[in-house]
Amino acid sequence: MVSRVRVWLNRTYAENVFFMDQLRRNPADRAVEIHATHGDPDSPVLAAADTAEPEPEGLSPAAYVEYALAQCERRGIDVFVPRLHQAVIVAHRAEFEAVGTALLAPPPEAVAVFHDKVTAYEAVQAVGVPVPPWWRVRSADELVAAVGELEAGGYRACFKPASGAGGVGFRMITRAPFSLAQLSGFPSPYVPLGPVLDALREADDPVDWLVMPRLEQPEVSVDCLTGTDNRVRLAVGRTKNGRRRGFTLHEQWLEPARRIAEGFGLHHLSNIQFRMLGERPVLMDVNTRPAGGLHQLSLCGVNAPWAAVRLALGEDPGEMTPPFLGQGYTVVSGPRPLLPVTLPQQRADVPAPALGAVPAPAVSVGPRAATGART
Repeated sequence: MVSRVRVWLNRTYAENVFFMDQLRRNPADRAVEIHATHGDPDSPVLAAADTAEPEPEGLSPAAYVEYALAQCERRGIDVFVPRLHQAVIVAHRAEFEAVGTALLAPPPEAVAVFHDKVTAYEAVQAVGVPVPPWWRVRSADELVAAVGELEAGGYRACFKPASGAGGVGFRMITRAPFSLAQLSGFPSPYVPLGPVLDALREADDPVDWLVMPRLEQPEVSVDCLTGTDNRVRLAVGRTKNGRRRGFTLHEQWLEPARRIAEGFGLHHLSNIQFRMLGERPVLMDVNTRPAGGLHQLSLCGVNAPWAAVRLALGEDPGEMTPPFLGQGYTVVSGPRPLLPVTLPQQRADVPAPALGAVPAPAVSVGPRAATGART
């Protein structure tokens, strides 16, 4: 009898409830139990897991590794998919293997290259992957110089943190003065250059920004599954153009993505993003983790999360090609269950509730069948 596989996701994105769903609906019909931890008690991944618990706050990266090792040993974790503190966790891969846990993450050298966007751009440029022009900015004067050069070249300048995930901190610079136009409608990513310079000059600490031209659509995110032999098993591009989304296997996107994944050893799951600079695609970002939208490959008949778990367990899924490409689609939000709310522990001398008051149900975060959170 084939044993069940126990997978742990730590403090991951809410969208990874679909990652978890796909693991359970694996084509081998193999039993999968999922453990989740998070700092937010209302994260839907906690309710979607078979077992879950809150993560301790305030741990240093080193202390978090000790916490993670204890979790893996106590819970019997077969595969750990680390998001929080990924860099320090992968540096201790041998210790996790010693307690029987495989890490679904690249080696520390690959994580280090792509933790800093400037380092990443320099590295991929060296292997022939085109990148946009960029400037590393830490002061108001450096920002003025970078914006001036971009505008002289006919580009609109934007900036984002040199290290970070997703679109956090991304802004586009405008020369228009601040006015009521910025206060009408929905909040805008555009920021006037003057207030940004004022904020930089008044700040106590320097910033660390990457300044570059605003890149155009389409955006193509290539999801890659790469073995520890540095050979890509799966590469599929997900296209975004406004609301419309789709899929592509065109080599103008897949070839540079494979070059990066194989050349830098982005083992297991990675996501490599491109946009257009004029008429040519250039690298925008590299994520050394599963993308939140990875589950969308199910529209192409591919279960990438399960293939990645197999690879982490040493079961090579072989070369994978989608049997078809799904039609154009869009993304809409929908309801997901949350765990019941618990009351804070009451002191013994607190008066009893008034007659007719209905206390919230107590819950121990454990098997989801006990919480009613099965979906």
